[in-house]
Amino acid sequence: MDCRFTKSYLAVIMMSSIQIYKPTSSIYGTDIYGKHISGLSHSTGDFAENIIEEIFEISSSIKDLTDEEILQDHSDYLRTIFQRLDHLIALKVYDESAEAILYDSEFNLAFDAIARFRSLYTAKLEIEHAHSILESRDPWEMFTNFDYISNYLKLSQTEFQGAGLKRGDSVVFLGSGPLPLTLMVLCNWYGLKGIGIEKEPDRAELSRKVLEKLGLSGQIEIINGDHLTLPLKTKSELIMIAAQAEPKKEIFNHLANVLPAGTKLSYRIYEKGLRRLLDTFYLFELPGQFKEYYRVRPEPPVNNTVVFATK
Repeated sequence: MDCRFTKSYLAVIMMSSIQIYKPTSSIYGTDIYGKHISGLSHSTGDFAENIIEEIFEISSSIKDLTDEEILQDHSDYLRTIFQRLDHLIALKVYDESAEAILYDSEFNLAFDAIARFRSLYTAKLEIEHAHSILESRDPWEMFTNFDYISNYLKLSQTEFQGAGLKRGDSVVFLGSGPLPLTLMVLCNWYGLKGIGIEKEPDRAELSRKVLEKLGLSGQIEIINGDHLTLPLKTKSELIMIAAQAEPKKEIFNHLANVLPAGTKLSYRIYEKGLRRLLDTFYLFELPGQFKEYYRVRPEPPVNNTVVFATK
C-alpha cells in the first residue's frame, strides 16, 4: 500500500479539531512549574521586570553550552528549558508590555543566547524526527506524528494561496533544515517542485535521505548552500525564507541586489507579543527594492505571520 499522503488523508488532518501542536498552557499568571509570576496585574514596568528576570534565568542556563551539547542532549533538562521558553513567549501580553521587555537595554544581552538556543533545539527536534522517519516501516505515518505538523500544514496552505501558486510551479526554500517539512507538504500535497537550500552539510544530507525514504526525491532537490547561493539558474515562482534563517539583514540586502525584478518572496516572522524573542526581523525594515503586497497574520495552530513581497 502506498503510504504517501492522499488528498483526503491530508484534508482530515487539516480540518480536524484535534490540534497536534499544543502550546504550553496554564492558568494565566503561572509558569510551567506552577510558580506565580508576580506583577501581571500590576504596572507594565513591574510586569516587564518579572518577565525579564525569567528570561535572564533561561539565558544564564544555556549561554555557555556548545552547539554539540545542545544538539546531543538526551536528558529532560534542555527540553524543560525549551518548554519554559515556549511558555514565556506564548503569554498573552499587551504590545506595550512586550515593547518594554524587548527594548530593555539589559535584555539585549540575553537575546542572542536565547535565539541561538531556540534555533539549535528546534533543529535537534527535526533531526530526531528525521531519523525516526528513516527507521520507520510506515514513514508517512511517522511524518504526521511530528509535534508541529499542523503548524506546517496551515503555513504551507497560506503560502500556496498567498503567492498564487498552481500545480507544477517551482519554489525555493532558504533554510530548509534537516526535515524540510514545508517543501514536503507543498510538493506532495499541492503538486509543486521544490529546491531546499541548507547551509549545514550533514543536515542537507539527512534531508535527502528522508526525501528518498518518502519517495519525494524526484520532486525536491536539496542544495548545500546559503543565501549567497541565490539566484539559481532554475526558474521559480516563489522564494521562501525560513523564520530562523539568519542573518536576516544580510540575507535580504543580498536578495535585493541580485534577484531580478518581478521575483516573488515570502518570509515568516514573529510579530505578536513576546514571540518576537525568536525573530530579529523586527529590528530592521525590508529593503526598499521590495514591496509588500500581502500579509497573513497567524491563527492557531500557526505562530508565524507570513509576508509576501515582490521586487
